[in-house]
Amino acid sequence: MQSEIQSSNPNIASYAPRSATSVARVHTISVYLNDKPGVLARLSVVFARRGYNIESLIVSPSSTGGFSRMTITCSGDPATLEQIIKQLGKIVDVVHATDSTDRPVVETELALIKLDVSIDTRTHVLQIAEHFEAKVVDLCHRSMILRISGSSKKLDDFVALLQPFHILELVRTGKAVMARGSDIT
Repeated sequence: MQSEIQSSNPNIASYAPRSATSVARVHTISVYLNDKPGVLARLSVVFARRGYNIESLIVSPSSTGGFSRMTITCSGDPATLEQIIKQLGKIVDVVHATDSTDRPVVETELALIKLDVSIDTRTHVLQIAEHFEAKVVDLCHRSMILRISGSSKKLDDFVALLQPFHILELVRTGKAVMARGSDIT
């Protein structure tokens, strides 16, 4: 989900949240499928053929044995997305594919952020972490790893505030979504 890479050290990428005007709309697609080898490759070909970039991909077992749930976050125009969803539905192992973008869903994302922190800056970083309900999961003499979960926007805002403290590493899971109420994801 990084839109810009910027850093004084070429081996370390800094995160810069994407501007709403600089990219196409972000879509979240939920796919329920048979848990078989090769299905992911067939799905990714559908996206590649249409010129859609997959920004994040989460695959996990479903509550029913032999099936998996896949959540794909991607950017592009709605007309092309509609064609992609139709093509996903034609893949033999796909039970159903749904655009969850405008549906009432519960969504969450997880991030781990490693910072280069000195004794002098540690208190300030901990205050920001407390405000965002992030947890310290590793603390060393010169570094700290924070874990945060929530909406993509919350994570974007948190990372932006931590930017002045020299982010060493950033790992994000991508969105996990589930339809609200009795709707099926």
